[in-house]
Amino acid sequence: MDNKEIEQKLESKNVKPTAMRTLVYKTLAETGKALSLADLEQRFEKVERSTIFRALKTFEENFIVHPVDDGSGSVKYAVCDDECTCNIHDLHVHFYCTRCGRTRCMKELPIPNIKLPEGYTYDNAQFIINGVCPRCD
Repeated sequence: MDNKEIEQKLESKNVKPTAMRTLVYKTLAETGKALSLADLEQRFEKVERSTIFRALKTFEENFIVHPVDDGSGSVKYAVCDDECTCNIHDLHVHFYCTRCGRTRCMKELPIPNIKLPEGYTYDNAQFIINGVCPRCD
């Protein structure tokens, strides 16, 4: 994905495509896995943590990325599909490899629709499968 495509993607979500936002998005899109703030900090050593964090939060608020709590101790971020609005119908399974620490979205496996008892409402749902990925097997 080139920078022009990234800029168009961000603008389509009403996000101003700054140089840093473009770099963060490109990194997330090209790795093919969910990355934490610390992972991104390592890739952009000369950039302040708060700058990367603000880019991630802006992306999250505009349905460009979604957070993944895979149980590793730090929230990771993965790129959303174009149509994603991060509602219950967009949620999917995530796979956490216990050997290499990679977290992968499994968009082909939606989270099952669970009927909550009356009076309960959901804010979010996470479905994490822990195991060994094909790379590590």
